[in-house]
Amino acid sequence: MPDFKKLVDGYHRFRTTDWPRERARWAELSDGQRPAVMVISCSDSRVDPAQVFNTSPGEIFVVRNVANLVPPFEADAARHGVSAAVEFAVTQLEVRQIVVLGHGSCGGVSAALSRSFEGRAPGDGGFIAHWVDLLDEARDRIIADHGTGPAAVYALELETVRVSLANLRSFPFIPPREADGRLILRGAYFAIADGVLHVMDDKGDFSPA
Repeated sequence: MPDFKKLVDGYHRFRTTDWPRERARWAELSDGQRPAVMVISCSDSRVDPAQVFNTSPGEIFVVRNVANLVPPFEADAARHGVSAAVEFAVTQLEVRQIVVLGHGSCGGVSAALSRSFEGRAPGDGGFIAHWVDLLDEARDRIIADHGTGPAAVYALELETVRVSLANLRSFPFIPPREADGRLILRGAYFAIADGVLHVMDDKGDFSPA
């Protein structure tokens, strides 16, 4: 497992290999960013969108959180990290596409399905519980159809993508941009076990890319 020294060693490898190779790109990016795509993905250490999509610096604007969730639009005094990132990407960077990337073996989905942190205090699992309860409605529906076994886990992993896409459309600045073609929302799912990316179609079904 890498400690900070290994991270610094990795930086030195980057500085002597990738940095010179992409020097012109970095010089261009020093004046600002203009990514065409926003990716909303899980914080899981195994699912790095830049690696999965093999992107170069500056190509994707990424926000990562537990279970790649987007909360619905809420106009209150709370601090909304994901909402701020979405707002910035869409209204300031003017990205052309938003991709919600789900994945296999998701711990956040397992927590949502088992409700293992329910009733815990913040700092003892309570933050996790209150975050993944965004999936409660989908969870109940999936358990009714699939029980709580592996089929339910897989179904809920896919449903995180659909829930987040639906919640994105609750932001008032997104539907008008979708309607006039300035913005496209997409869903995808990366299966860690076999490394296959699945893409969601307009019906909400997933198939290998």
